[in-house]
Amino acid sequence: MNKRIFKHARKIHKWLGYILALQIFAWLLGGLVMSAIPLDKVHGKHLALRSLENPFTQVDYPTSLDNIVSQVAQPIKINYTHFLTTPIITVTSENEEHSFNGLTGRPFIAPSKAQIIANAQAHLLIDAKVNAAAKLEIGPREVGYKENIWQVSFDDNFNTTLYLWADSGKVITVRSTIWRIFDFFWMLHIMDYDEREDFNNPLLISFSATSVLFCLTGITLLLQNVRLRRHKR
Repeated sequence: MNKRIFKHARKIHKWLGYILALQIFAWLLGGLVMSAIPLDKVHGKHLALRSLENPFTQVDYPTSLDNIVSQVAQPIKINYTHFLTTPIITVTSENEEHSFNGLTGRPFIAPSKAQIIANAQAHLLIDAKVNAAAKLEIGPREVGYKENIWQVSFDDNFNTTLYLWADSGKVITVRSTIWRIFDFFWMLHIMDYDEREDFNNPLLISFSATSVLFCLTGITLLLQNVRLRRHKR
């Protein structure tokens, strides 16, 4: 091969190494951390349940189903659920869910702060006390900026936080320190430092392409070393 090729390859490889060093380390470290943490732990399944088994039977919903359905335009699905000690009938339309009291047939009234806390504690699987409960017009990024929700945090070692819908009191998701650590390394891994969702962002593609070039120049230098050794022999 032409010696100029090896010379240019060595120079390119060196500068690419300077540029990529931190990001390659972040990829490797992030891959190690994310593969070492079980997804069940990330999702907080050991901390809280996202849904509870319905303790009620069909006879515990005495209200007229026809009366409820008539209040919803274009109903698609009907679910028999519950909130604390109240049986709930949820009717899903094309655009939203409508919850009704299964005893009275009236629209379900949005839970109070005390009821939200009680429901969050009912879903909790660990022994922890409520640290704070706040109603948010717009939630943080870790809950997808959802609107009109409750944030209930606990004082355990994992900083467990439950997010619930303000209208229905249903648990949206569970977040903890484990999830936040995983999310941080996921951000470094996909190089989306804003929403942490775009796996096809230009920055990641550019660094990945540069890494491929880094490997190719490294292979070229390896071939040079093999050539030199053969020449010495």
